[in-house]
Amino acid sequence: MTTANATGSTLIEHAGIEIIPESERNAKPRDLFWPWFAANVSVFGMSYGAWILGFGISFWQAALVSVIGITVSFFLCGVIAIAGKRGSAPTMVLSRAAFGVNGQKVPGIVSWLTSIGWETYLAILAVLATSSIITRLGGNGGTAVRLGATVVVAALIVGASVLGYHTIMKLQSVLTWLTGFITILYVVLTLGHIDFATVGSLPNGSLGQVLGALVMVMTGFGLGWINIAADWTRYQKRTASDGSIIFWNTFGASVAPIPLVLVGLLLAGSDPALSETINFDPLGALASILPVWVLIPFLLTAVLALVSGAVLGIYSSGLTLISLGIKIPRPAAAAIDGAILTLGTIYVVFFAANFVEPFQSFLITLGVPLASWAGILIADILRRRGDYDEEALFDPKGRYGAWDWTSIGTMVVASVIGWGFVVNAFSESATWNNWQGYLLFLIGGREGDWAYANLGVFFSLVLSFVVTYFARARKIRAQETISRP
Repeated sequence: MTTANATGSTLIEHAGIEIIPESERNAKPRDLFWPWFAANVSVFGMSYGAWILGFGISFWQAALVSVIGITVSFFLCGVIAIAGKRGSAPTMVLSRAAFGVNGQKVPGIVSWLTSIGWETYLAILAVLATSSIITRLGGNGGTAVRLGATVVVAALIVGASVLGYHTIMKLQSVLTWLTGFITILYVVLTLGHIDFATVGSLPNGSLGQVLGALVMVMTGFGLGWINIAADWTRYQKRTASDGSIIFWNTFGASVAPIPLVLVGLLLAGSDPALSETINFDPLGALASILPVWVLIPFLLTAVLALVSGAVLGIYSSGLTLISLGIKIPRPAAAAIDGAILTLGTIYVVFFAANFVEPFQSFLITLGVPLASWAGILIADILRRRGDYDEEALFDPKGRYGAWDWTSIGTMVVASVIGWGFVVNAFSESATWNNWQGYLLFLIGGREGDWAYANLGVFFSLVLSFVVTYFARARKIRAQETISRP
């Protein structure tokens, strides 16, 4: 086990998956507000209003689902963030305590694919938004604009990710004020488009529809970030309060998207045409109801907010790549993942005929095992009382072992069960995924009210937590009683 010089002699952070030395752990829990807020203040959050109402539920049901789903999912991120200050290592390295030093590669691959997918999606949205808004301004939002936007967006994401933690934290604090101000202005300018009578007339949906919307919200917000939550607390002092870390993580991440989604619900519920357009071009649709004079600041803010979220993901995906055994410096790992993001963005923007629907199906598939991993790690964290044995996190012969077959088996079984209770809502464009939902006959079949509730995500999360909390209790106690050399 080695410790890292986080800052080195240059602006670039050199720390990879090594343990952050005590002298570098100067962050405070309240510092967590900035990266989480900046990454979630995007007006893109309003798009969820249309997607939530698409489940056929009323405004009040959707509002309740939004508040609960966002808060609870980011609270779970806060719980996992505790591990960062206890072990001062990236999230996926810390999960070696639950899966074994080598066994961690199983969820690590899922985590890496999920992070790359999400951040590529954010980059694509930024490019498409630029094209739509330039066209609205009377320009040609075609190939040249899209190519230029791709270069700028990729450069911003990759550049900040390569520079690392300290640069990202400073940038996020600046972006918080900029994006926050313009977002408030956007909300004010769109209030006149809200028809409260139309919104209030939306009929209630069934319990299955409500739960389906809840799963979508949790997956799109907190559960989409949960595999990187501890990456931002590894610079925290060991004396930092667990409760403070959970609070600032949850508060910083939730305080912006909750009102944004609520406004999005009001806008989508007032205008079915706007709601339909959001499904294909979220930011372009939201910009369509703005006066022309505010489109440029709206574009800059929207792009920067999406870039802000993508930066966190690419930074962490680089750490995950190293944890899989790829022996390269952290900046190089971030650059590799940034190159993959760039190529993915170019393919989708210029060549793909249909991307959004297969991509959403892809995320549903990965969301099930990722939820299982989260349940296992949360239970493991709550069972442990002391700090991690840092050397053992890098030694297959240490107290955490090479493979923890209980955790790996739990993840496999929970995923198999979970996939049986989710269904591919976009079967025409993602036929490769139609094998899911093989257990839905137990709750009414593929055409029943519960078909699109995607209960498999809940089942995978809860089942994994319960099994781990009890089945591994004795092993965790034994691990914590081993004397350190």
